[in-house]
Amino acid sequence: MKKIFPFILTLLAFTTLACSFFSFSSDGPGINAVEISVVTNTSLSTWMQRSANEFNSQDFETENGRNIYVNVTSIDSGAAITELTSGNNPDLWIPDEQVWVNLLNDQGNGNFQANCRSVAQSPLVIGMYREVAESLGWPGLPLGWLDIGSLATDSNAWRYYSGGEFGSTLRMGHTHPGLSGTGASTLLAVVQAAQSKTDAVTETDIQQPIVQASVGAFESGVSIFSTDSDSLGAQMQERGVRYLGAGIMHETTVLQYGGSNIVPIYPFEGTFMADFPACVNQSSDSLNQEAAQVFRDYLVSTEAQTIATSYGLRPINNEAEIQWPLSNGENGVDLSQPEIVFAPPTIDTIYAVQDLWQSERKDVNLVMLLDVSGSMSGSKINNMRDAAIQFVDQMGDDDFISIIIFSSQALVLVEHEQLGTSRDKVINAIARLEANGDTSLFDAIGLGSMLIEQTRSVNTTDALVVLTDGEDTFSLQYTRDTAAQAALASEATVFTIAYGRNADTRTLTALAQDANGNFYEGDEASIAGIYEEMSAAFGGSVGFGR
Repeated sequence: MKKIFPFILTLLAFTTLACSFFSFSSDGPGINAVEISVVTNTSLSTWMQRSANEFNSQDFETENGRNIYVNVTSIDSGAAITELTSGNNPDLWIPDEQVWVNLLNDQGNGNFQANCRSVAQSPLVIGMYREVAESLGWPGLPLGWLDIGSLATDSNAWRYYSGGEFGSTLRMGHTHPGLSGTGASTLLAVVQAAQSKTDAVTETDIQQPIVQASVGAFESGVSIFSTDSDSLGAQMQERGVRYLGAGIMHETTVLQYGGSNIVPIYPFEGTFMADFPACVNQSSDSLNQEAAQVFRDYLVSTEAQTIATSYGLRPINNEAEIQWPLSNGENGVDLSQPEIVFAPPTIDTIYAVQDLWQSERKDVNLVMLLDVSGSMSGSKINNMRDAAIQFVDQMGDDDFISIIIFSSQALVLVEHEQLGTSRDKVINAIARLEANGDTSLFDAIGLGSMLIEQTRSVNTTDALVVLTDGEDTFSLQYTRDTAAQAALASEATVFTIAYGRNADTRTLTALAQDANGNFYEGDEASIAGIYEEMSAAFGGSVGFGR
C-alpha cells in the first residue's frame, strides 16, 4: 500500500506550489479602510484579480462609511485546506465546490460552513489540442473519460488514430488530487464513468474491482501531475502538443490558455460542474464579515458576472452578457454541454478516491543525482539534505529510488531500492552526505541514464532528477552532448535544479525541456519548495488527507 497523505505542506511549500499573487489598486488602501483577504481557486485567479481591482477603484463602503479594500490570493482547494487548518484564515474563501468546505470542517475548521454563495460555474473538461481532437473524430464523434484513458495507455491505438504525428503516446496530465479539486474530481469522474452512474458514487462503489481497474488503467496513462489548474493550462500552452496532448481542467482554464489551439472536450459519460462557493469566515470580526459580503455581492452583480464570461466562466447571474471566449463556438465551447452533470461528491468519497489513487497510480522509478562537490559545503548541502530527505519521505512504499552522488567522480550511493522496505536506509544515506572535490556533472548524468535503462519498466514512471550548483569541471567519460543524448535515450522525464547562480543553466534548461521535465532555479531558501513541487509531479504524498 502507498502512504496515506500526511499534513506536510509548509508555508514555504504553499508559497511555491500555489503560484499565489496579491492584487492592489494603484492607490492602495486608504486611511482607516477595512482590508479583507480573499483566498480563491486558481481557476478564478484572473477574474478575481480584475474584480478586486475594479472593486477597489469604486470606493465601496461598509454601513458605517469605511472604505473596503480587497487583497486576493489564489490557491487550489486541496492545498488551501492544509493552509487553512494551520490557522491562516482569510475573510472569504472560494474553493471549487462545497465539498471542500465540508472537508475543511472535517479537518477541524468549521469557520466557513455557515455563509456560502456560488459566484460562477465551470464544468470539468478534457482540454485537448484541436489537431489531436480532430484526429480522434472530434467534434462529430463523442469522446469520454474511458476513451482518453485507453488511448493514453495503448500506443498502438494511439498510433492508429493519430498517425504517429503527435508522438509515440498520448501524453495526458491532471492536477494532484491532494492539492487540487480538479485532480480529485478527475478520479471521481473516472469512477462515475466506470460505474455508469450520475448520482454520487459511494465508498463501496470505489472499492469495486472494475472501478479500481479503471482508475489504475487511467492513471497508468498520466504523464505528469500538476500542482494546480492554472499551472497545468500554462504548461500545455507554453510547451505544446508533444508535452501534453490532453489535460484535465475546468473549461475556463482551457479558454484562457487555449485560444483556438486547445479545445474543451465534454465527456459523453458526464462530468462535474464547479460552482465556486464564496464562503465568509465566521471567525472574522463583524466588520470584516460585512466587508466580505459586500465584495461577494459585487462578484454576483451584472457588471462582475459579465466580466467573468470574458474569462471563460459561466455566470450565475442571468442578466450577465455572454462575451468572448465563452460566446465563441469556434473555440469548441458548447453551452448546452455537459448534458450529464454528476452529483457532487461527499467527504468520504474524496478520502476514498485519494487512497485508491495512491495504490493505483503508476509506481515511480527515480534516479536522483546530487552534487556533493566542494562548492556545496556549509548551509547549501545542509538544506539540500533536508529537502531530499523530505522528498524521499513523501514517495510511496512501492516506488523505487536510486541515488548517485557526484564530485570528482560519480558514484552510485543507493541502487534501485524499493522504499517500503528501505526508506530508513535511503534517508540515512542522504543524511551522511559531505561536500568536497570537483564537479563531474556530465558523467553523473550519463551514469544515471544507464541506471534508468537498466531498471525501467512499462509499469513505472521513470524520472531523473539532477541538482547541481556549478558547471562541469571534471567529467572524463561524457561531454555535454553525449550526456544529454544518454538522458534522452533513456526516455526518462528529466527534472533539473540549478542550485545557485554558478550552475550551467543553459544545459540544465535544455535537458529538462527536451526530456519533458521542468527546470528550476533554486537557492537555500527555496530548495525545499522545489522538491515539494517535484514530489507533486511524481504523485507524492503532498496535500491533505484523513
